[in-house]
Amino acid sequence: MSERITSPIQLRESKLAHLLFADPRASILWLIVRVWVGYQWLESGWGKISNPAGVWVGAKAGVAITGFAQGAIDKAAGDHPAVQQWYADFLSSVVLPNATVFGYMVAFGECAVGLGLILGLLTGIAAFFGCVMNTNFLLAGTVSINPMLLIPSIFIILAWRNAGWLGLDRFALPLVGTPWQTGAAFDHTKK
Repeated sequence: MSERITSPIQLRESKLAHLLFADPRASILWLIVRVWVGYQWLESGWGKISNPAGVWVGAKAGVAITGFAQGAIDKAAGDHPAVQQWYADFLSSVVLPNATVFGYMVAFGECAVGLGLILGLLTGIAAFFGCVMNTNFLLAGTVSINPMLLIPSIFIILAWRNAGWLGLDRFALPLVGTPWQTGAAFDHTKK
């Protein structure tokens, strides 16, 4: 008979969960997933940055995000709105008055998420911010490729320990550490 579990420390993960989310052998799977998701983000962000009309960044920065936000606000009307009123209020009171800033944030944020995932650098954090952007796009009533990026990104967040193993995280995480373990760069106890 097994003992009663009295602490979260005693909880054991299944062999499959350990393989997928902690074992470096699964890092080849996560390499394929994160490079695909990262490429999608990088391509989208670079398209915004290099847009010759300059509607995301540049001379007319904010024009594209204004159109996007206004379209989402318009979807908040009717009996069964595609956009919730609280989110439309957020768009009209926060995003629209700061459209230029949000245009830059979206364009460069997409590139940063893409590069982080492709390089395997701070992979879990990059996937988290990708999820934040996907969630905002979905809340704005835009489905597009967002669910196809959101779902694998959630799994990349869960696999943060090994998702970047075949990438720069293999070297960066021991250097910078995690919230519960100081990395070598910040460990001031060693002389």
